[in-house]
Amino acid sequence: MPNKVRVLVVGLGNMGKSHASAYHRNDGFEIVGLMSRSIKGKQIPDELSGYPLFEDFDAALAETRPDAVSINSWPNSHADYAIKAINAGAHVFMEKPLATNIADAEAVVKLAHEKNKKLVLGYILRVHPSWIKFIELGRTLGKPLVMRLNLNQQSNGPAWAWHKNLIDSLIPIVDCGVHYVDVMCQLTGAKPVRVHGIGAKLWEEADKPNYGHLHVTFDDGSVGWYEAGWGPMMSEVAYFVKDVVGPKGAVSIVPAPTDGKDQLHEISDSADIDQHTKTDAIRYHHAEVGPDKNFVKGDELFTMSDEPGHQDLCDREQAFFLKSILEDIDLTEQMDAAVNSLRIVLAAEQSINEGRTIDLT
Repeated sequence: MPNKVRVLVVGLGNMGKSHASAYHRNDGFEIVGLMSRSIKGKQIPDELSGYPLFEDFDAALAETRPDAVSINSWPNSHADYAIKAINAGAHVFMEKPLATNIADAEAVVKLAHEKNKKLVLGYILRVHPSWIKFIELGRTLGKPLVMRLNLNQQSNGPAWAWHKNLIDSLIPIVDCGVHYVDVMCQLTGAKPVRVHGIGAKLWEEADKPNYGHLHVTFDDGSVGWYEAGWGPMMSEVAYFVKDVVGPKGAVSIVPAPTDGKDQLHEISDSADIDQHTKTDAIRYHHAEVGPDKNFVKGDELFTMSDEPGHQDLCDREQAFFLKSILEDIDLTEQMDAAVNSLRIVLAAEQSINEGRTIDLT
């Protein structure tokens, strides 16, 4: 392989632009093309101007012959693009989710193993220092765990079209849910055995339910819920809940302050990507009480002073992608985890559609 990893970037939406920027500024990569089905009608960011543009994936793959392909398109194209890229001899970075069904997800992972190609999924929380710390502390709370997580976003301004288009591929608890059930699985280290989901369609313009809630039970007795809703009607009350409780106490992520930002800003706080990655602090509550039934130890506050922003996290993901290629890192755990989290959220969608609890055993 040449000194630089030659990468074809597919998709220039919110995540695609951020990943393309990371490749552009990382000396280990060379962008050989930008592909989107409507790219020639889009405004290309100044830092990305000058790269070859393509509107057909097969043509881009054949002409550029990349070492790696970065897939940041709509979820219903992920598996098809990944299979073509791997068969063409390329490593793959792919934004979540891995696919829109388990059969396709397993096929992509199987092919990556067979062709000995790296497959890195965009699970951005896995490179986030605050979430790494959150999981580390959560694992000290004993068993079973109760995990409470949500990601509700008010669709306003640019977020209106972004959320609407995403729902055409996957409902919110599937699209974003893979991140948070992956966190649950890391916290418990246990096997999910049962999933229940509820959902509602509140947004007339959306084709699928824009609100959902899933409940998962693990074989160690731990339970977790995840809630997600997109749409202009979503409430911004309690839109940020990141909390885990165990016999020994609780660990909670405290959201970043708004710094006096006008709540009627064009993009609401809940629609701001950084609001769902950045934290102000992690609060660790100790449950132990003394003979007088008062707490023995006060709560601890871990301030995350070097908190990375959204672009910083994308830079970290691509640095890991490069490292995995150059150092031949075994990615089996990450790939299996991606399939596992997808299995859970798709079971929640099945539960909504069929009105019953889904047994995963």
